[in-house]
Amino acid sequence: MKAKKQEQIFNIIFDSIADGVFTINKDRVITSFNRAAEKIIGISRKEAIGHYCYDVLRANICQTSCALEKTIKTGKQTINLPVNVLNSEGKGVPISISTAILRDEKGKIIGGVETFRDLSAIEELKKRLSRQSTFEDIISTNHEIQKIFNILPEIAESDSTVLIQGPSGSGKELFAKAIHNLSNRRKKPYIVVNCGSLPDTLLESELFGYVKGAFTDAKKDKPGRFALAEGGTIFLDEVGSISPALQVRLLRVLQEREYEPLGATALLKADVRVVAATNKNLADLVKEGVFRDDLYYRLNVIKIELPPLSQRWEDIPLLIEHFIRSFNYKKVKNISGVSNDVLDFLMSYDFPGNIRELENIIEYAFVLCRGAVIEIEHLPKELVKGFRPRSRESKKLPNRFQKAESEVIIETLHKYKGHRARAAEELGIDKSTLWRKMKKFGIKYP
Repeated sequence: MKAKKQEQIFNIIFDSIADGVFTINKDRVITSFNRAAEKIIGISRKEAIGHYCYDVLRANICQTSCALEKTIKTGKQTINLPVNVLNSEGKGVPISISTAILRDEKGKIIGGVETFRDLSAIEELKKRLSRQSTFEDIISTNHEIQKIFNILPEIAESDSTVLIQGPSGSGKELFAKAIHNLSNRRKKPYIVVNCGSLPDTLLESELFGYVKGAFTDAKKDKPGRFALAEGGTIFLDEVGSISPALQVRLLRVLQEREYEPLGATALLKADVRVVAATNKNLADLVKEGVFRDDLYYRLNVIKIELPPLSQRWEDIPLLIEHFIRSFNYKKVKNISGVSNDVLDFLMSYDFPGNIRELENIIEYAFVLCRGAVIEIEHLPKELVKGFRPRSRESKKLPNRFQKAESEVIIETLHKYKGHRARAAEELGIDKSTLWRKMKKFGIKYP
């Protein structure tokens, strides 16, 4: 009688837990399934008990790296591992799982228990925040990049030549692609040419093509990149590296909208939008006499200046999360994030290689990391040599964080002429939160 009463009490507690909970035996057959689990998965207790857990939850790790099976075999718990399961309607549900061993009165292992929390609301919030910080495939909350986001549609529609300047690895190619995707030419070809990777003679034939017999090995006509991009966009990367002779030919295309393939006797018209990019300061190259001033002015109709990642520190956590999601998919892993020490290090690192370097660091860490969180030891050794984690007390946001946040709030308030509700909506925060932040930073508007 006492045992029955204890069982009733246990069942009441079991069903009152907000998280989904189920237990399995050593054969991975479900032996109990609480009410929250029924709600999250959409399967009744009666349908779940007696069936294999992988047939009921259908998680993305069930067949390859079941956390509960691993816990039963190794005795090591799993805590808050993010996974996706399929509910009864076949819809993916993001959850975080924790696992533990089940033992009988004698301490013998009889199975395992898994608790899981529905992350759907959190993921939806993340998506909303992501939509506010993502434009095309570009991720940023930096106020300088946000200014570019605001005018990029108008730039795309204008059909004018665009010059994108920024350090290597800062994402110039993403902005060029976004301009094409937003333009009226988006259904036409988008052709990329890396001007710095080809010798001058080869680059000329690549850009303008050649006709049969133009040189010894020209056995048939070959269209150049301008011909392939007809009606669309051509992206000339590293345009600052082209020779003076080739600069003259490129100038003709921009001025006259026509070009002459090698060996040809007739000019071809070019209905192509040109987007050029460089990691050099073309104005300085003009002063040095290595870049034609007339070509510079033809390219510099609309200029976009991209800051280095060291000046976009607020984007680093967003980019880390983006690369982790991307590599989880590519490498079939379930890494949830980086440790506080790793984030601390990356937030203070200068990133001479910019966004591309950050992506390489995360990819390197994916090779070494076998757990759920990337730690300092998973980063390249030459990168973190001499790094010492700061004490927890010192891990407060630097003044530059607060300064940048304050600037973004002031800028958004200015945009909406002090209308707090609209400013809060754009910032993705509640109106009362905006008021508190204004008070905190001493912002008075107007």
